[in-house]
Amino acid sequence: MLVELPYGKGTVGVRIPEKNLIGVYSPKDVRPVADVREEVIRALKRPIGSRPLRELAKGAGKVVIVADDNTRLTPTDRIIPALLDEMNAAGVPDARISVIIALGTHRFMTPGEILGKFGPEVVRRVAVKNHDYKDPAGLVDLGATPNGTRVTVNREAFEADFKIGVGSIVPHHIPGYAGGAKIVQPGICGERTTAATHLLSVEASRSLLGVTDNPVREEINGIARRVGLHTILNTVLNRSGEVVEAFFGDVVEAFNEGVRLSQKVYAAEIPEEADIVLAGSHPCDIEFWQAHKTLYPSDLAVKAGGIVIVVTPCPEGVAMTHRDILEVTRHDARGLRGMVSCGQLHDEVAAALAIAWAQVKERETVYLVSDGICAADAGRLGFTRFDTAQDALDAALREKMRPGTRHRPHPCAGHAAGDVWKVVKERLPEVKTKLEKIIDPLD
Repeated sequence: MLVELPYGKGTVGVRIPEKNLIGVYSPKDVRPVADVREEVIRALKRPIGSRPLRELAKGAGKVVIVADDNTRLTPTDRIIPALLDEMNAAGVPDARISVIIALGTHRFMTPGEILGKFGPEVVRRVAVKNHDYKDPAGLVDLGATPNGTRVTVNREAFEADFKIGVGSIVPHHIPGYAGGAKIVQPGICGERTTAATHLLSVEASRSLLGVTDNPVREEINGIARRVGLHTILNTVLNRSGEVVEAFFGDVVEAFNEGVRLSQKVYAAEIPEEADIVLAGSHPCDIEFWQAHKTLYPSDLAVKAGGIVIVVTPCPEGVAMTHRDILEVTRHDARGLRGMVSCGQLHDEVAAALAIAWAQVKERETVYLVSDGICAADAGRLGFTRFDTAQDALDAALREKMRPGTRHRPHPCAGHAAGDVWKVVKERLPEVKTKLEKIIDPLD
């Protein structure tokens, strides 16, 4: 059977023997709304857990819209004009409104990328600014959370009279689902704050992908409240990146409502774990810092000791703003945790992701197919690089057909294997079917 995987602006074809194919899974083809602007207006008229936007923004001297960047598919060019019109009706002119791009620790968007993401109308009407997570002057220190996370956040956003977050709700390996308070943390926070929540996410031995109630979500909700995020406008997208529904209202209540729809769109039941999982990263494909999200649904779908094949273009390589990550990815998860606790790693955001990748590699083998990552860098990541997806699959099939390798022992022998079982056992009452699901890594 020929299976086509999205790859950049095109596709990659792979022929799979039908006798070996369990299934092909992706988000569902849910019908999109006919008009995004009209859907936003509908959501604004039916706020969830809050007053209408026009009432909330009335009398605000300064308004900040915090919106996601070009690593996300949220159609901000069609959402934000409707928000601007509503705030104009509340008596807030465009001159008192700005958009801050929730880059987290991503690189700055270029003027051309900003125009493409936000559209000419938004760029003409209001200032659109990149968040700089490394600029001390542009950050304000709000002290520590009860959990000990030191909160530094974009000063302009914090000092605004009214703040609204714009993004999409999709499964995510760090807080369970992207959306809601995630637009603040890591979106507009400082590096130290982001490191703390990312490290919190890897205290478990497997990712929190699709887990609705978890310590990271609780922490970022608290950070958003401390920063003063008033409300959100979040969308749920279908497999083609089209808007299925919009949700406006309270940062937590509107988000939770959207999660219920997101689960219906992105969850897929599979009959069994596979020896080999072939996964495309689209649309998370600008660099491996985005494409790594492919690892976590694959980890849920593959057998211990199996092979995951990640197919991703990564035109910007491994990580534009975390180039030193290749210096530490040779270490295992335990070693990396020790280095963090001893203060040996200055980039703790990168360290957290390196731990997440190590946890996957300790459970399964990873093959990589990417035009943007050379064999040497793939090796430093701990992956085996192949020129084509077909070459990678053929090699994986040969490996799994070799005598004595199909059901080889768990590679996380000893303490790591015990940790995996402990985490699975602890999560069993809530997510007893999670390991029988694939959740596509759209965000």
